[in-house]
Amino acid sequence: MKFKADESEVKLRGGYYTRPEIASFLLRWALGIAPRHLLEPSCGDGVFLARLATLLPADAPRPLARLPTVTAFEIDPAEAGKAQAAAERIPGAEVHVRDFLSWSLERLGGPPVFDAAVGNPPFIRYQYLSPESQEIAERIFRSLGLAFTRHVNAWVPFVAAALALLRPGGRLAMVLPAELLHVLHAQSLRTFLAGQCSRVLLFDPQELWFDGVLQGAVLLLAEKRELGTSEEPGRIAIIPTRAESFLDQDPEDLFRTADWAPLGGPVLSGKWMPALLSRREREVLTAAAGLPGVRRFAEVADVDIGIVTGANKFFLVSDGEVERHGLGAWAFPMFGRSEHVPGVIYDEETHVGNRRAGLPSNFLWFTREELADLPPAVRGYLERGAAEGLPERYKCRIRQPWYSVPSVYATSVGMLKRCHHFPRLISNRLGAFTTDTAYRVRAKETEPEDLVFSFVNSLTALCAELEGRHYGGGVLELVPSEIEKLLLPLPLEEPSPGGRLERLDQEIRTGTPAEELLRRQDDDLLAPVGLSSEEAGELRAAWSRLRSRRQRTDDDSRD
Repeated sequence: MKFKADESEVKLRGGYYTRPEIASFLLRWALGIAPRHLLEPSCGDGVFLARLATLLPADAPRPLARLPTVTAFEIDPAEAGKAQAAAERIPGAEVHVRDFLSWSLERLGGPPVFDAAVGNPPFIRYQYLSPESQEIAERIFRSLGLAFTRHVNAWVPFVAAALALLRPGGRLAMVLPAELLHVLHAQSLRTFLAGQCSRVLLFDPQELWFDGVLQGAVLLLAEKRELGTSEEPGRIAIIPTRAESFLDQDPEDLFRTADWAPLGGPVLSGKWMPALLSRREREVLTAAAGLPGVRRFAEVADVDIGIVTGANKFFLVSDGEVERHGLGAWAFPMFGRSEHVPGVIYDEETHVGNRRAGLPSNFLWFTREELADLPPAVRGYLERGAAEGLPERYKCRIRQPWYSVPSVYATSVGMLKRCHHFPRLISNRLGAFTTDTAYRVRAKETEPEDLVFSFVNSLTALCAELEGRHYGGGVLELVPSEIEKLLLPLPLEEPSPGGRLERLDQEIRTGTPAEELLRRQDDDLLAPVGLSSEEAGELRAAWSRLRSRRQRTDDDSRD
């Protein structure tokens, strides 16, 4: 968990500023409808205003009688002063030193007043917002009839409120986090954009645009519906690109010639990641979902979170810590990190290797013993945890005694919560426990080890990229509800050949390249369920492209 006290001032304020050439690109598209009134909900130091002032009517991309009047907002007085200096070159421009969200809340019930909105809203975690700002964000969601979650980031209500204040036919042009496509807390915004807009175009750069930020960004160009077109399905397109390849082009031409796909339906009603696929790739994926030998994960297995200790560093320890405090009677084998499981099998040999490496491979399970009944060394260990304030942590505070961890059981299959290349299940031959950094999986309709083997293939790996989420650093994460949606080929009508799980385990441990490994698995798994080698190759190429997009780094941006 990240704490507010550990974050920089820039991150707490969400102040990641837009490069001038990006601001110009967005403005050129917004000005394409000759707007009379333009909104900038979070103007920062005024880069959009400065670029707008250079777009004189004679130089604008479309005929303009004059530049639009601008209403801009910036909550930081020092930055607002810089923006005001830029706004002085635009007749009628106003920079308000106040919070846009509170201002918009007063006007959402009235008629929309803006023709276009541009900007780069602040990226601030919900828990870092003031209580007043949290309440305002929730009220905006309620006012717009949108489902609210306390995981929402500040940029989400900014975009929703700005869109609500646009007149029919208006244009929204903004820099947004790439997580718009996939995080759960942005689902309400995706639904709102799909319902309010006729077309949504996203430019998805391969490079990272903000120094010191590992998360990617996208450019959103959204066209609000005209009156009387509410029954027509909206459309979406995503253009992967590099900055130098498109910022000098006419955004109007790019918008007009994009490869549009319908918003909504079975493919794009939730996350927008499938819009990153080609039309052919989406067709192959849809066809695969209908094959008799392909199942949703929820049909063949149950997923539950691992053991929630509330203080993993205290309850997960190395052999050395066990020996120092005489904890052997309360120490049990466990895994929960990728370094614990280099393959797909967790057995005695793997566990011994982890112990020798000094990894925290022991889970401390105290039942309801009273302190007085425990040996002095064990009491000392628990008292040290109490002195560190562990009994005050939420998960520890709600149980008695605080060191008695509930819901302790193991399953024959586990799964790490996060992965680098593609997710994998773990055959838990040792019956080890897993923490909440992993999941406990119960096979329902197949042998556990067949389930583990079948999980490694291009179809499932691609679905994981589409259903999961990622943040800075490029690690893929899946929660149980997302795992349950994954497509899994189960062509096993006869007993599976022996030794194949061991072979897969060894290939992963020895570093077989992911593409080569999936190709071999696809021959064993996708061909028997009815997918041709060409179709399997298309799924594999799509997975590889999305994985590369997820793993982009600062170094990639300088290639």
